Order: sequence, then structure tokens, then C-alpha cells
Amino acid sequence: MVKPRTKAMCILCKGSRLLCAQEYCPLLKRAEIVNTYRKKKLPKEIYGKSQTIFVGHRGYPFVFVGPMTPIQGEDEAAITAIKDLKAMYGLSLNQIIEIVSLVVRGKRSVNVKDINSKLVERFQEIAMSIKPIYVENVFLKEPKFGLKFSAITQPLGPSGILKKVEIAENPKIPQRVEKIVEDDIAASEAIAALYTSGFDVYYLSNLLASGALGSNKLRKLVPTRWSITAVDDILGKFLLKQIREFQPIDEFLVYENTYLDNHFEILLMPGKWEFEQFEAWAPKTFWTPHEEDFIILQEYEGFRGKKGYAEKEAGGYYASRLAVLEFLYKIRKQAKAIVFREVYEGYVIPVGVWEVRENVRNAFRKKPRRFSSLKEALADIASRLRISIDKYLRKSEILCQPRLYEFS
Repeated sequence: MVKPRTKAMCILCKGSRLLCAQEYCPLLKRAEIVNTYRKKKLPKEIYGKSQTIFVGHRGYPFVFVGPMTPIQGEDEAAITAIKDLKAMYGLSLNQIIEIVSLVVRGKRSVNVKDINSKLVERFQEIAMSIKPIYVENVFLKEPKFGLKFSAITQPLGPSGILKKVEIAENPKIPQRVEKIVEDDIAASEAIAALYTSGFDVYYLSNLLASGALGSNKLRKLVPTRWSITAVDDILGKFLLKQIREFQPIDEFLVYENTYLDNHFEILLMPGKWEFEQFEAWAPKTFWTPHEEDFIILQEYEGFRGKKGYAEKEAGGYYASRLAVLEFLYKIRKQAKAIVFREVYEGYVIPVGVWEVRENVRNAFRKKPRRFSSLKEALADIASRLRISIDKYLRKSEILCQPRLYEFS
């Protein structure tokens, strides 16, 4: 039964849980943009470089899976962007749309447990390769142009049902990856080992999605939207085990960054690890089309980590937390961390949680503002936030703790 959309329902759901009980998110449906190439017919055969597969989630355990290949087979910008989403950081929304609109997503319906088929093995080889390889896609019909958006994954361009897909050259798979894939070990252990060896989250989430990781009896395809958050969470927990042993920082540090109308203020405070993130959504953003004021969401975890799933902020929470933990691990310190994220009206369509991860990563590439007291640090942050700092303080689990006497 379809439920009426209540205040804040869309912001909590973000199209991933269908809290309104409709078959498909009405906002995402509305955002399926047919681009300027809609009248141009795509060929039924596309030959080009690919390094990324996409695994859908609708109809699970039978899901659509296939490679993502630029329409113009050797389009380097598109190849780079789809294999490593952080390469899109700094591009405008229009530039991102232009790139993804020229990448075709091939689709074949597969049972997630059917990982030993020749077809899935080809998909795994594409995902395991550290360099794009030539792939021949033969479609049943001409792929259709269009754009689809998600709060978790990157935007998706045209797609078509595959009749056949062939790899036209040998994939370049690192020996370290081959060994890990051959080992009968848990996916979390494999992901941590490869991350330690220098492989980034974008490569690892693609690898997990392909079904190449995990204990042999438990391996299966993982929908891309799930693999992204799973990798962020696994690596966050892995880093946190070590960070808990580090000494706390001895001053208050403030970092900030803005990209795609998402503004981040990050406060690191002396003390043992705790993490809190605020998401403040302005009215008239993609997820708040009918709101008249900011909606503030909050998630928190203590020293031992998050209890349960971050229902209110979902993948954005884990992407942000990982970026914070990466920085703390780099400086070999621990801290209490608070992330203030304000999402403004210009964020008219979602582009995925990579934007959150890269916003926070880029904040830490800048020089911090240093303060000797919490009061000074919060005053500095407040000067750049659109929402009164008092509204955050009333919701905060860290800043309301009695031992933070400095802000009295």
C-alpha cells in the first residue's frame, strides 16, 4: 500500500528504502533526464575500453550486471571517471552529466550466486584489471539514452540488454589481487589487505561487487550501491582498530571544504575517538522539494564504533567517517570528530556518496585552523555555517557531554 510522503520521509529514505512503499522513488523517477543525444541512435555493437562493472539491486537475487563502456570507445575522460570516481572531483554538475551520458551500461540478468559462469568470470576480469581493457558489447537492441541518479552510486547513462560480451585483450591483474582472490578468506579481510597494499575504495568496491572476494562458499555478486557502503564500513572499522591505540590530538583543529553546493566543516577535538555527523538539508534541494526550512539529521558513534546501521544518513555517514579515519591514521592520532554538512539549494540532483568522501578528503588536504579552546573553534565554524550553531548544539551528543566544560 502506497503511503503518503510525510515531512522528512524523503530525506531519510533518499530513494534507497522506499519508505513510501511505491515501487520506485517518485523523485528519482522525475530525475530520469533524457539528454541532448536522445534522437541519436546508438549502435547495437559498442567496442571500447572498460574497467568497471555495475551490479543493480532491483529484483534481487536476480540482478542486472554488466560493464560500463564509453560510447566513443577510447574516451579517456569517461574511462577515467567511471573507473575512479574521485577523478570527477572539481567538475561541475553539467560536466559530470556530460561524461556519464556518454557511458553505456551493458546489462544481463544474473542470479547473484551464479559466480562460476563464464559470463560472470568475464565481469570479474574487467573489475580486477588495473588498466582499462577493450570489451566488445553486442546488444539485443540499440541502447537507449537517458540518465538515472542515486544518493549512493554515481549517475548512470544509457543502458541496454546484452546479447553477448567479450573481452578483447588480456586484463592486467596485479599479483597481489590474484593471490587475494584465490585465497579462501573473508571479504572484509581481503578488502583490508588490498587497501593496505595501496588499492583505493573505488577499485575495491568494484571488486566486491563482482563477486571476486570472500570465502569461496559465500561469494556472490553484490549490488554496487551495497558494495560502496560495505567497503567504506569495512575499512573504517579496520582503521579504527589501530587508531584507538594512538594518542589524542592536543588542540582543536577545524577543516572546511565546499563542492557541488555541499559545505563541510570538520572539527577535531582532543579526546578518545567519537564521531558525529550532521546533515543539514536546505529547502528546495533534490530531497527537500516541499520543505520551507532546513532539516537537520544527526548520527553518532562512541569509542567502540557504530551500533547498528546509520539509518538517517546511510552511505554518506560511512563515506565521511572513512575520510576522517584515513586522515587520523595518516597523522597517527585519535580525536573526537564532528562533521557539519550543509547541503544547499544548488545540489539539485544527487551524484552519489563519492562526493561526500572526496569533499572530506579534500578538506584535510588544506591547512587547518588551530584553536586552544572549543569555544573559539565553534565560533570560527559558526561564521561559515548558514544554520545557527545553537541548533546543532541542541542535537549534539558530543558537544552536550558534561566533560566538555570549555564551552560553558
